[in-house]
Amino acid sequence: MSPAPQHLQALERANAVRLARAELKRRIAAGEISAADVIMRSPWEAESMSVADLLTSQRRWGQTRCRRFLQAIPISESKTVGSMTERQRHAVAELLHEQAAVAHRGAEGLTPAFAIAGA
Repeated sequence: MSPAPQHLQALERANAVRLARAELKRRIAAGEISAADVIMRSPWEAESMSVADLLTSQRRWGQTRCRRFLQAIPISESKTVGSMTERQRHAVAELLHEQAAVAHRGAEGLTPAFAIAGA
């Protein structure tokens, strides 16, 4: 039995990567895993994924927010997760953690104000 032709093997590999990325994006959107963790661990399915694609898979993250975030570091939107340096990984992860902490503190601070306003 001969192996499948090279183009069929490439199609199978590309499909496997697409499916794995889709699952990774679903997990990020659901909050099961953070984008910062993915950037630091750099799993095989995220190696060739653009940083912008990874960031926009988070809830409430669109093109504009992603662009502003990456300009602050600065990192190109087309940079792949696998090609990031350790320094870049740490910078992105740290900034994501900071933004998550600020958002969490803001949400905690807003809840009592809404409760008081509604009373």
